[in-house]
Amino acid sequence: MKLIYQKSLSKSKYITGLQCLKLLWKSANDSVNMPEVSPATQHTFDQGHQVGELAKFLYPEGISLQTENFSQNLKDTREALLVRLPLFEAGFLTNRLYSRVDILNPAGADEWDIIEVKSTTEVKEEHFYDIAFQRLCCQFSGLKVRDCYLMHLNKDYIKSGEIDSAGLFVTENLTDKLAEYTCDLEANISAMLDTMDSETCPEATIGKHCDSPYPCPLKDDCWLDLPEHNIFTLYYGNKICPELQQMGILEISQIPAGIKLNAKQQIQKDCVTSATPYVKSAEITSFLNKLEYPLHYLDFETFATAVHIYDGTRPYQNIPFQFSLHIQDSIDSGVKHYSYLAEDKGDPRPGFLAELKKDIGLKGSILVYYESFEKTRLKELSVAFPEYSEWINSILERIKDLIVPFKDFSYYHPKQKGSTSLKYVMPALAQISYDNLEIAEGQTASLKFMESVFGNLTREEIQKIRIDLEVYCGQDTGGMVEIVKKLREFLS
Repeated sequence: MKLIYQKSLSKSKYITGLQCLKLLWKSANDSVNMPEVSPATQHTFDQGHQVGELAKFLYPEGISLQTENFSQNLKDTREALLVRLPLFEAGFLTNRLYSRVDILNPAGADEWDIIEVKSTTEVKEEHFYDIAFQRLCCQFSGLKVRDCYLMHLNKDYIKSGEIDSAGLFVTENLTDKLAEYTCDLEANISAMLDTMDSETCPEATIGKHCDSPYPCPLKDDCWLDLPEHNIFTLYYGNKICPELQQMGILEISQIPAGIKLNAKQQIQKDCVTSATPYVKSAEITSFLNKLEYPLHYLDFETFATAVHIYDGTRPYQNIPFQFSLHIQDSIDSGVKHYSYLAEDKGDPRPGFLAELKKDIGLKGSILVYYESFEKTRLKELSVAFPEYSEWINSILERIKDLIVPFKDFSYYHPKQKGSTSLKYVMPALAQISYDNLEIAEGQTASLKFMESVFGNLTREEIQKIRIDLEVYCGQDTGGMVEIVKKLREFLS
């Protein structure tokens, strides 16, 4: 591929280059063949845009320079700098470095403060790299930069009526902490520009950086040829994987005996080598004996938004909109299924609570998978709706966590591939797959629900989503019934 002109390095491409030079090259030179942006990623972008717009309310005299026309943005910025008012999306291009600053605020007689707006609830390491790049780009353009700030969401801000931008945001001065993120800045930039200019795409080294700080869109391609039981599926294996990679070991069964594995990793290796599951009957018996009938198999689905929708909630608070409940009266009895799925834009929590209280029995264990999630949601609901607090407390006392025998490796199947997630345990133990479901995991369920109630869909499209949501959530609890049944079979 012949490159006919030099490309600029933006702040987003700089962060991309820090993560993976192959990803940088592809995004700069072969963007047409990049995977499409996933719905989850697009949702994140949309949330960021909404947060950015709300931040502008803190600077009512600010001037927006936002435009899709690259040259126009640079021209407008040069003119607006003379006005000495807060500027939104001011653009700078010099030495092949390009950056748009979220908010550029005048400071003193001739200096400026950089304010980067993020839709997170805390400062993250990648934000320092982002701001350090912006500052250098501005300085190369002749701008005098005084301080650099990160404005992020206030995780403790509780909505009451219209969103108050002053309460929604927290602003932190990062200027004194940028030194360690600038020492290699120019060297990194030089290497990235060389990469972008190369006619050859660099090879990528795979590892945990493929998911950090963001999931890489090229991961499926780069990981395609890995063996099924590769070292990256090793249970909590992040620390040991680089050592194994250097030794040229990618298959779990090939890990030498001299490599120290923890007890669970050793069980995983033994299961892969023997192609058989591992079962500790005594521990499974102990777990099952703690369950009291009637058993209630319960699962929640929630959605969360950066800018919270309902009064009394915080940024990214999980809002329950659906539950599935299977009830089994005795070991030998069948199961009854109950469910709830919110229907409109209104706060789904009151209906959720009323229906759950009506459907759930007054006695017997309540079985969930990964109890901290459901327990945390119930505690939040208890605070938001104190009239239910006494009942919720009684529910909390009855909850048992089905993840226990899998998290402690009382049962492990090689098909779990190092995971104790329900999405891996259920197919491995109960042969129930999510592959053919329209909605197959929680994040998709959240996005589809929001699309159905807040989007502009036809009645038929909404109904299709609702059916898919009912099937997905029902499979989670129905699958839990089958898991308990399978565990009991090991004891017979």
